[in-house]
Amino acid sequence: MKNNNYLIPANSKRSMLILSLFNVTDLIIFASGAAMTLLLMLSKIDKSSLKAALLVLSPLLACTFLVVPIPNQHNVRTLIRNVYIYFTRRRTYYWKGWCIRDGEESTK
Repeated sequence: MKNNNYLIPANSKRSMLILSLFNVTDLIIFASGAAMTLLLMLSKIDKSSLKAALLVLSPLLACTFLVVPIPNQHNVRTLIRNVYIYFTRRRTYYWKGWCIRDGEESTK
């Protein structure tokens, strides 16, 4: 009798993402930046100088920066949110070690 005991997580995060990298919000942010850049490209702005070209491409560059995946976080937008929450919210740390039992030290 063959016994196959495979452990497959039921809530695998990467399987819930589009292309294993992006969620719907990321794609909306990227698409809005691309649409804004396309509108600026179609406008009558003189794009012959480097400053004007960077100005036209800035929405796409900014949105791409926000949704680019980085290690140990989902993307830059998530990292910025986590840093903001860390510095603005009150931090309460709960710790139960082997020497403390339910918040009270044992005197025995």
